[in-house]
Amino acid sequence: MTSRNASPATETQSPAEINAASASFASLISKLDYLSAEDLGQVRLAYRFADQAHLGQLRNSGEPYITHPIAVAAQCAEWKLDAQALMAALLHDAMEDCGITKPDLIERFGSPVAELVDGLTKLEKLHFNTREENQAESFRKMLLAMARDVRVILIKLADRMHNMRTLADAPRQKWQRISSETLDVYAPIAHRLGLNQTYRELQDLSFRHMRPWRHAILSKAVAKARGRRRDLIQKVQADLEATFSHHGMPVRITGREKTLYSVYNKMTEKNLSFAQVTDIYGFRVVVPHLIDCYTALGLLHQLYKPVPGKFKDHIAISKINGYQSLHTTLVGPSGINVEFQLRTEAMHLIAETGVAAHWLYKNDGQNDISHNERMGSKWLQSLLDIQDETRDAAEFWEHVKVDLFPDAIYVFTPKSRIMAMPRGATMVDFAYAIHSNVGDHTVSVKVNNEEVPLRTEVKNGDVIEVITDAASSPNPAWLGFVRTARARSKIRQNLRSMAQSDSQHLGEKMLAQALRAEGIESLPDSSGGHEATWDRLLRFTGNRSRAELLTDIGLGKRIASIVAKRLSKMLVDQGEKLNALLLTRERFGAQTGDAIAQTSVQIDGSENTSVRFAQCCRPVPGDSIAGYLGRGEGLTVHGSNCQVAKKLQYKDPERFISVEWADEPVRAFETGVVVTVTNGKGVLARVAGALATAEADITHIDMAEDSDHGAIDLKFVIAVRDLQQLESVLRNLRRTPAVLRAERITNGNHLNN
Repeated sequence: MTSRNASPATETQSPAEINAASASFASLISKLDYLSAEDLGQVRLAYRFADQAHLGQLRNSGEPYITHPIAVAAQCAEWKLDAQALMAALLHDAMEDCGITKPDLIERFGSPVAELVDGLTKLEKLHFNTREENQAESFRKMLLAMARDVRVILIKLADRMHNMRTLADAPRQKWQRISSETLDVYAPIAHRLGLNQTYRELQDLSFRHMRPWRHAILSKAVAKARGRRRDLIQKVQADLEATFSHHGMPVRITGREKTLYSVYNKMTEKNLSFAQVTDIYGFRVVVPHLIDCYTALGLLHQLYKPVPGKFKDHIAISKINGYQSLHTTLVGPSGINVEFQLRTEAMHLIAETGVAAHWLYKNDGQNDISHNERMGSKWLQSLLDIQDETRDAAEFWEHVKVDLFPDAIYVFTPKSRIMAMPRGATMVDFAYAIHSNVGDHTVSVKVNNEEVPLRTEVKNGDVIEVITDAASSPNPAWLGFVRTARARSKIRQNLRSMAQSDSQHLGEKMLAQALRAEGIESLPDSSGGHEATWDRLLRFTGNRSRAELLTDIGLGKRIASIVAKRLSKMLVDQGEKLNALLLTRERFGAQTGDAIAQTSVQIDGSENTSVRFAQCCRPVPGDSIAGYLGRGEGLTVHGSNCQVAKKLQYKDPERFISVEWADEPVRAFETGVVVTVTNGKGVLARVAGALATAEADITHIDMAEDSDHGAIDLKFVIAVRDLQQLESVLRNLRRTPAVLRAERITNGNHLNN
């Protein structure tokens, strides 16, 4: 839980050390007045146990090690966490450092406390400066532990905060790694959970240790600016107090200073000097009731002139992490811009402590915590949803990184429901934010009653209507532009499911074909007396189910002919007779090279992801074709005369299967043509017109670089129905003025697209 600052101590602690530990615990007890006497007794027992367990350990500062768990518990007490969390905070290092086991903790303090400590101990073993895949796995474990019990991450953040406060005592070579980890991982999580005060402090402490010189320079500059502007701040404060007092409105006014890290970030991102950063200071006005926020806003706008475009209503539309306030920037005395934040006490509590406000509210006797709970639980639940769909740690890490840095855009559904989307989110992201079924079946989108492309980014205030079709499914191209983790994970899950279904269907066709070559008319059903046969076959192949076996055959992980030989032997052993006519016809066809339609896998273009068409030869219906079953790649269809296919057949003949075109393919197929033309104005348009006349769709164009003079080659990928249409296309092209030559692209001259 902590950067391991423990070191062997002397045999006995000095009275000063004992007093220090005792005084520290006394200060913790003073913060626990919200606990019952029974709970307080349990926390005291946990302290005694932890104190005994850490006896003889010192931190790098020379203090008794127990001061660290006490400091972590004290921060948890600031958030008014329950007794179980406080006990876990005190015990969080006991399992790792002191040889205490989980059963020991269960026996002494109960299962809930032991589970929290165990979760925290596992997090302590995570190292974020390892290779990316290990980092991803570590991050996944931490976030899932957090999603199951948010107290785990609250204690972890309290632990990290104390470690950062005492980082100066650690060896200097550790500063960079620990600070970078805090800035990249823990500060964003604190922000995502609405722990604004923790977020700001973690950022500043990280900045102090990562860039100590810059931190010191900025700190002096801010202190000087504070001195120069003291009169301005006092003048604004006096004006505010007089205005609100005159109107009988009770308010609490506090100054707000931009953190050094925020100032540094603004200077670097916008290339500003320190003098150009004008919003270092601001004011926070806390009022009793929600309606008072708007009344106070009106009074402020009468007192000072507002800066146009600098008003944001985060009350009507709260931020993704639950933050609510009115923000306005006014032109104060001497023409200096001053920012104001207006909020209620409840909003202030959520703004500073986020999900921790749940415990603060509960102990204040207030029940209206639904907004805050939704704010925290919605994101945490989404982590579990993504984990269910994404077992790969690196993919999970990729998803969550996107969601850790939200910059919200607010849009509306046609029924005026407000939805917050990250900046850069597209229409597909919006569709998936509504519901995964809406996203999966999206075909088009209207923004403000006008149809827009699906990759269009959302903008503030857009009214977005999604049009769906039950027959539609996600397009793999969507992965190239979606922004949110939810959309990306849902699309990938759906595509994986489609690919598996396609591969299973192909594998079934291939096994049936191979079985006919063994004299068995059809594939036996998995029921009707053949269950035992399939069970024995699965034991032979090592698959868990019939569907998995067929999918493996479709993906090329298993050879259909080998499985068919084994299956046919099992069926013969059970008394099934081979079809002699079918067997003779199959073998005769194989020997003479005849393609028997009944025994070939038929290709009609509906196979989706399970069948690919080789780009080296780009076959179309009418071409003689061959099927190559790559290992784990599914079926690739080549032209029979393709040089690449011939090399593969020489090297791996058992992976070629008989394929042929169906009588009526269901779609057009891509092929390549090269057109040599005399360079001149309008040539490309004339060639494109000839292709359109022949009803060929252009999917890609590649033009030679030396297009300024002489004859040039235009290379096209076009979609045609069959070989007959392709020949018609070539005839049309050859008759076009300025075309010198037109021919189909062969293996030696193919497109690189």
